[in-house]
Amino acid sequence: MRIHFKKWIGILCLASTALVQADTLALKQGHPQTYVVKKGDTLWDISAAFLEDAWRWPKIWKFNPQIDNPHLIYPGDLVELRWVNGEPRLVIASRDTKLSPRVRASAIAADVAQISLDSIGQYLSGNRVVAKGELDAAAYVVSGREGRLIMGGGDTLYARGDLGSGKQVYGIYRAGQTYFDPSSGELLGYEAIEIGTGTVIDVADGTSTVAVGRAASDIRVKDRLLPLMTQRIDSTFYPKPPENPVNGLITAVIGGVTQVSQYDVVVLNKGKRENIKIGNVLTIYKEGMVVDDEISDQKIRLPAEKGGVMMVYRVFEKMSYALVLEASRTLAVGDIAKSH
Repeated sequence: MRIHFKKWIGILCLASTALVQADTLALKQGHPQTYVVKKGDTLWDISAAFLEDAWRWPKIWKFNPQIDNPHLIYPGDLVELRWVNGEPRLVIASRDTKLSPRVRASAIAADVAQISLDSIGQYLSGNRVVAKGELDAAAYVVSGREGRLIMGGGDTLYARGDLGSGKQVYGIYRAGQTYFDPSSGELLGYEAIEIGTGTVIDVADGTSTVAVGRAASDIRVKDRLLPLMTQRIDSTFYPKPPENPVNGLITAVIGGVTQVSQYDVVVLNKGKRENIKIGNVLTIYKEGMVVDDEISDQKIRLPAEKGGVMMVYRVFEKMSYALVLEASRTLAVGDIAKSH
């Protein structure tokens, strides 16, 4: 079953209230005792009616005395909350045996805890983080056909530098900003802005002829060519909380703006060394304002408030790229990203 991305946003909003690491399942206040499955429901939809943390839906479906596969549930089934060894579990309490074969065929699919790249690909950035000097040492564009200085998709360009001899595909990049950790001042990496891709079709006298494929913007003289990353953007994402507690900051927004809104790509100052994984979901907190306490004559900072949800889709050694899936308030560079 393919789930539309906008529906996932609603699901993720529910999950943002409790991205917790504890083993104990927390039930939502005022949860129902039973639930009748409707056409179009997912296991996550049903679990969200019972759980504070809808991300943990596989655990609450773990035990079911009536069916071997909890994904094989149908519209009209009565789901009941029960307790098994001190843990809450959802089971099929009764089934409408009069359902027609056509209706019975529309079982809830097993892949509900996935987000397809088809749904979110248009929002993601192909930018990457490189080491100091990596772009300066890379092959570079010297000209387009007939001496053109600006090229686009479908054009031919000429590049100098080591691009091998085969029909290899390269990414075309331009130097972007330098990332520093806003807390420690540590250098996190150098941004390489993705311009497009090109395939080497010929090499002669140290000059490579490159056929431009996709172009996200104008390709210019001095732009750089790098081998495509071995870590490609996954075609399917499995949203999940981080394995370890995370307390990070939004360091930048791809595109150079400072305000953050839904579907923006942001830079997180945590990466592989902090065990960040693709698919990790973090709650974004808006830092509280500094106000005057007129009684004590002091300045105090108000508590941080939840403002959104983001999912990591590309991880580097010291930092990561994440897509903002939901923003309930205006967010900004410097806001907090936490695992709970």
